Amino acid sequence: MPYMIQATDKPGTTALRQSTRPAHLKFLADNAAKLLACGALLDDATGEGIGSLYIVDTEDRAEAEAFIAADPFSGAGLFGETRVMRWRKAYLDGKSFLPPAP
Repeated sequence: MPYMIQATDKPGTTALRQSTRPAHLKFLADNAAKLLACGALLDDATGEGIGSLYIVDTEDRAEAEAFIAADPFSGAGLFGETRVMRWRKAYLDGKSFLPPAP
């Protein structure tokens, strides 16, 4: 079951995000099989990273929560708020997952 994880950075943690980024990218590469999509959330005005968005293919909520807890960004204390929600695919990479219309 896919889960969407939205994590927002604590204020004033740009330097922490930058210093932790190499370990974070390695974590993502090591867990690429679970990732349907992921990327940084950006501030409109500055283009700086202000959070992260992940869509992970996991068995259950506990696995999704363990995934984000294992991310080096989490371990470094970067995130202020983290939301984990089930996600139903409707479209992914332009491909429809919707049932055929009656």
